[in-house]
Amino acid sequence: MKELVITGGTIINEGRRFAGYVMVCGDRIAEVGEGEFRPERTFSGERIDAADMLVLPGVIDDQVHFREPGLTAKGDIHSESIAAVAGGVTSFMEMPNTRPATVTLDLLEQKYELGAASSLANYAFYLGATNENIAEIRQADPRILCGVKVFMGSSTGNMLVDDEKSLSAIFAESPVPVATHCEDEAIVRRDMERFRQRCVDNITPAMHAEIRSAEACYRSSARAVELADRYGTHLHVLHLSTAQELTLFDAKPPAAKKITNEVCVHHLWFSDADYAEKGNLIKWNPSIKGAEERAGLRAGLLNGKVDVVATDHAPHLLEEKERPYWDCPSGGPLVQHSLAAMLELARQGAWSYETVVEKMSHAPAIRFGVRDRGFLRAGAFADIVIVQPDAPWAVEPENILYKCGWSPFADETFTHRVVYTLINGHVVNRRGRIDTEFRGVPLEFSR
Repeated sequence: MKELVITGGTIINEGRRFAGYVMVCGDRIAEVGEGEFRPERTFSGERIDAADMLVLPGVIDDQVHFREPGLTAKGDIHSESIAAVAGGVTSFMEMPNTRPATVTLDLLEQKYELGAASSLANYAFYLGATNENIAEIRQADPRILCGVKVFMGSSTGNMLVDDEKSLSAIFAESPVPVATHCEDEAIVRRDMERFRQRCVDNITPAMHAEIRSAEACYRSSARAVELADRYGTHLHVLHLSTAQELTLFDAKPPAAKKITNEVCVHHLWFSDADYAEKGNLIKWNPSIKGAEERAGLRAGLLNGKVDVVATDHAPHLLEEKERPYWDCPSGGPLVQHSLAAMLELARQGAWSYETVVEKMSHAPAIRFGVRDRGFLRAGAFADIVIVQPDAPWAVEPENILYKCGWSPFADETFTHRVVYTLINGHVVNRRGRIDTEFRGVPLEFSR
């Protein structure tokens, strides 16, 4: 088997940091050791010198929208997986609100075929819930399906699940985790109408936080948690955007609870003060809210209330984002810059490198039962990211890899640079040169 060793780096893994090495044999990690690499036999494989660098397990992003099939002008599995690999994301779980929406097992199988044909990173796909497809959900194979996505508030696409009987059946019978988009639809519609009447043509992106309010988020998240408590559901509430929502969750390790949550990078980085500069470029659902909400979410990473950090990567064409507020879709691209942003916040003192690895690699692997990934351990798949700290670089059009060609982080300078990305033991990203011919494999789940 092909062998490779990473030496001289600082390994960040399972709450520890130490100088050491990682030896790879084939697609798996053979050994993780402290100190110098001293093989007992002649080592003839590739050596990667990671001196002065950080060696991390690959990021597992549990929420992305890669837009294939049907919306491929914005992005596709191949283009967005290239951006992911460049940013240190080695595995992703992709959402079902495509065209057609992934709401049957046949359509799910077709999506896995797309992944096999075009994804550089390892992949999994959600089955979308509707008011009518409980029979499909019941038949899902928990070994290969990451989760069932339930829109408890409408967002991009038309997949709102608003029938109480259907919601109850999904929460009671899903054989895989239920992942929810939580915004109370009645409250959102009420506030949309209020702003339409009050502001008419003077609506601004800064009003988005009031139109899709903290009240709407909390009310819907509380409803999801209540249903999960009633039916014993494995629930994962996506993209929390308020501090109050964190009161619904226990401060326990993900392995110790059935109800977990995710916070996205943009809700940890931006606040409503940034609408003045960024406008619709930071229009997301749920909305970016005030600095106090951001502070509460950041605190949640440290006190155990926040379980997973992900992106909700959702590219749109720049011409779409430049439209007036009511005609502008919500969402933005993030997978290329998520790890760099989180490490930047660590440099600023918001949290430690160990916290970044815990929330972006370990926790998603534990929460979803991803088999043999998310950790630097002997026997695990060799999904590894090597990062150079103190290597400033600016986000510019020339280095943005998203198919849509823009980033909400445009002109931002990050101090951490991903220099190598290994997936299943293969160097897919070598100092910015991407092996676009490599293909990842489907994630497997231990359930």
